[in-house]
Amino acid sequence: MKTVNIISNRAMSRKTLLQGAGVLLGLPLLDAMSPAIAFDKSAEKNPPKRFIGICNNLGLLPEYFFPDAASTGRGYKLSPYLEHMAHVRDDFSVMSGVWHPDVDAGHPADICFLTAAPHPSSGGFRNTISLDQYMAERIGHQTRFPSLTLGVNVSRGSTSLSWTAGGVMIPCDVLPSVVFQKLFLGGSPEERKEQARRLALGQSIMDTVADETKRLQREVGTRDRERLDQYLTGVRDLEKRMLQSAAWENKPRPVAKDKMPLDPKDPKEYMDKVRLMYDMARMAFETDSTRNITLMLDSVNSPAIQVEGHAVSDGYHNLSHHGRNKEKMGDLERIDREHMKLLGNLIADLKSRKENSGTLLDHTMVLYGSNMGNANTHVTTNLPVIFAGGGFKHGQHLAFDRERNYPLPNLFVNVLQRMGIESDKFATSTGTFRGLDLA
Repeated sequence: MKTVNIISNRAMSRKTLLQGAGVLLGLPLLDAMSPAIAFDKSAEKNPPKRFIGICNNLGLLPEYFFPDAASTGRGYKLSPYLEHMAHVRDDFSVMSGVWHPDVDAGHPADICFLTAAPHPSSGGFRNTISLDQYMAERIGHQTRFPSLTLGVNVSRGSTSLSWTAGGVMIPCDVLPSVVFQKLFLGGSPEERKEQARRLALGQSIMDTVADETKRLQREVGTRDRERLDQYLTGVRDLEKRMLQSAAWENKPRPVAKDKMPLDPKDPKEYMDKVRLMYDMARMAFETDSTRNITLMLDSVNSPAIQVEGHAVSDGYHNLSHHGRNKEKMGDLERIDREHMKLLGNLIADLKSRKENSGTLLDHTMVLYGSNMGNANTHVTTNLPVIFAGGGFKHGQHLAFDRERNYPLPNLFVNVLQRMGIESDKFATSTGTFRGLDLA
């Protein structure tokens, strides 16, 4: 098959086009993964802003999570689950009646929790960029790691909250010890030398690609030249980030105040894994190693887990399809309550850490939620969402219509703006989130 240049009528082989397309498809992954330049914190007038997005892909029993629909605003009555977070009630907002417009399909929707890409189970679906990677592309150069992608009980390469602009999934780090080593233990001199060699090799590849693309510019039509111009701009930006990455390789890592964690060996130790990943996130933020973290709690992939020494009766997934069975719902309630305790502890831990004139929580936005409003029926409406910290006015129940839901991506616009990124739109947002104000 031959493709004809409509300007010159010169034939260009399909092989050449595919080679170019292969490079283009590879770029987003490289772009999102590239580390960046050392950041001079002394130049900042204000403490850095941070974000962690957490998704429990089996959600929570709605009847115990949501406050009463009539109990709204700052005087709302805590729900049974939220009673476990009473000690930090003024530090978070609970939301009801929110959703991702047109994100359906039950379980497959978990990969869209931070992308809001519609119809994830449809034929030919391709995910869009996640909120964390959108931020990483713009401010990731300010820290050693543009982002961290974490997971609990995630099978390698099976699912993630983080997706590049090209629709490529970023795999999760699932071992707390590996995350700890990444944050605090630099490689040996030989390993750093090898990393520098790989970076230099990448630089030479980018130079070659740029030269080849310039040659193609002379052989294609006007529209293709415009696309290639955009591509070359991306190559130049990537080259800069690769140079910045080399600077990080020679910058000492922070000194750990905590001991390296021991990894739980059994998937049943699900809650211990969650607690340790919360610790890793706090350490990463406290050392300003990154300002951008996602954490996928893969409950679907979890067995009959242990909760406070109690072994539940069935696998986590099976419990979520309880069919109103009292025993299953009782076990699921135990699990949900433990989630709320751990989340409350994370918020309290961030609040206890002083940073400049405030606390780490003042400068850290914590988003906790699910792609499922009710895992028993697979609905993806009325999502359970908690939003904490970040310098917002909290201690409130932001209640929206539980039948005609309000777009959760509006919250993502607030997050972007709080991170210092000029934006008035993300995915299916219609503006900023109503009722959420800065303190």
